[in-house]
Amino acid sequence: MIHSMKTHQNRCLLYNQGLMPYLDAHAWQRSLLAERINDPSVDDVLILLEHPPVYTLGQGANPEFLKFEINKSEYDVHRVERGGEVTYHCPGQLVGYPILNLQRYRQDLHWYLRQLEEVLIRVLAIYGLEGERIPAFTGVWLQGRKVAAIGIKVSRWITMHGFALNVCPDMTGFEQIVPCGISDKSVGSLAEWIPGITCQEVRSYVAKSFAEVFDVELVESQSEQFFRCE
Repeated sequence: MIHSMKTHQNRCLLYNQGLMPYLDAHAWQRSLLAERINDPSVDDVLILLEHPPVYTLGQGANPEFLKFEINKSEYDVHRVERGGEVTYHCPGQLVGYPILNLQRYRQDLHWYLRQLEEVLIRVLAIYGLEGERIPAFTGVWLQGRKVAAIGIKVSRWITMHGFALNVCPDMTGFEQIVPCGISDKSVGSLAEWIPGITCQEVRSYVAKSFAEVFDVELVESQSEQFFRCE
């Protein structure tokens, strides 16, 4: 008997990294982006990692959503080229950076954002949790609390930045900002619903859901070089 093998639309390199300083990951993304702008035939990439505590602001973010003076912050603060307002990254939050050539999928940013949301909604469903979208906002909510933030940048239809899923972080860092500029909705983490959950176990579910939603073959890869930003 001949078994038919499912063929995927595209190949995507998966980099499972540990804790990486924000600026190192940002430089790595920019390098991958530039490589793909120069040669659009290069494989897509999904990076999964965690960051040490850091605040980031989108390019048009309002500094009024910070509850502290930037030059007196306990943690680093970076303004970057993604869309969206201020957010907070820290260990226990799983961050995903897809570097995708949307010409292989659909040249539609709203579609892409909904796909990223769908990846995370499927991950929550694995745990029996019903992730939700809220019209007019980007991200994923669970029982009215935001558990995943999304912010992207696209250059020549190649993506960078991505999503951040609160798995089991120390949530106190969020108290110093108005997360994503939304003052009337609180943030939450999956650990509140699933005690003992870890980023390590969630990584495999995120990768599996990403492969399903984007119909890609994920190929585990090792980073050959790291970018250190002094």
